[in-house]
Amino acid sequence: MNYQSNRLGQIPPYLFAEINKKKAAMIEAGVDVIDLGIGDPDLPTPPHIVEKLVEEMQDPANFKYPSFIGCLEYRQSIADFYLRQYGVELDPETEVLALIGSKEGIAHLIPTLIDPGDTVLIPDPSYPVYRMATLLANGKYYDMPLLKENNFEPDFSSIPQEVIKCSKLMFLNYPGNPTSATVDIEFFQKAVAFSKEHGIPIAHDSAYNMVTYSDYTAPSILQVEGSKNSTVEFGSLSKTYNMTGWRIGYVAGNKDIIKALSVLKSNTDTGQFTPIQKAAAYALDADQSCVTTHNRIYEERMSVVLEGLASIGINVDPPKGSFFVWAPVPEGYNSTEFVTHILEETGVIVTPGNAFGPSGEGYFRISLSVPNTRLFEAIHRIQESM
Repeated sequence: MNYQSNRLGQIPPYLFAEINKKKAAMIEAGVDVIDLGIGDPDLPTPPHIVEKLVEEMQDPANFKYPSFIGCLEYRQSIADFYLRQYGVELDPETEVLALIGSKEGIAHLIPTLIDPGDTVLIPDPSYPVYRMATLLANGKYYDMPLLKENNFEPDFSSIPQEVIKCSKLMFLNYPGNPTSATVDIEFFQKAVAFSKEHGIPIAHDSAYNMVTYSDYTAPSILQVEGSKNSTVEFGSLSKTYNMTGWRIGYVAGNKDIIKALSVLKSNTDTGQFTPIQKAAAYALDADQSCVTTHNRIYEERMSVVLEGLASIGINVDPPKGSFFVWAPVPEGYNSTEFVTHILEETGVIVTPGNAFGPSGEGYFRISLSVPNTRLFEAIHRIQESM
């Protein structure tokens, strides 16, 4: 008996769930698997944040139902962070909303803003949730190709007018997943101008905003003058502080979009556990040297991977943000063939680029979420297999 809706039937199996099945089978067979597929940091959450969580869990008042908009302490810390980091002023009462991880907020934003049949403009390649949540909302999506020759930026002028007319939302994501691309504020200015001209709100996924290298600092789209008229930005503590399992994020920006999203959330959840919110507030307010330390570790890992890939003829420009390496597959392979070859011959898991959209074909993604020793081993195995 098939009990699922037709809508759910449109959704392909979640890529990483399928990878985990193969991984479990190989481990069961005794293979030493090295997983470079999923972007889940291996570094621990900094101790001072964990200690704050334990402290907040001693207060019985924190065990009541949390507010669906988030506790004011957490929302104020987000506003303070934006003022320090970007010079952007936010009203924590109306322009900030707490989320149970940014993935939840992204998935809920789509049915908040679109009706069945409406179109969402989505970067291609990109985080799969943008597409899947659109399908679950009975919407349509239009892929905006991200090409290397365009710095992996969408070309707004190439979007057909008939698509623009029925588009009710556009996603952007920098530093990018999976491409690791970064942009400057001038790109965001172009995006906001496009949004204003066509009345299409922007949702910028800024999950990797603090994972940057060398002298690069990722800008916020909310730094653009007038951006709050049509734009929201999603943030997450998952990558900045290695808090993926804590499930804590936020959205900031246009107060009308945030109010609409809060209506949907008030009818679907009761917010994140209050001690987690208060520990997250402390993470944003406290000393940030842990972020610098973590970024230095990722940058060292990236050097290991880039040098190893170069030794087999795969050359990649050093990314300035995220902890992914987006690399072209060797000649003679497509994305799936290369990833399958690597997995079967070496026990190393990397992600095929076409899993993130049609324009990802010809690439594969490596996550820097394992120690250097394992990266050296993975690269050595790949070298041997090639």
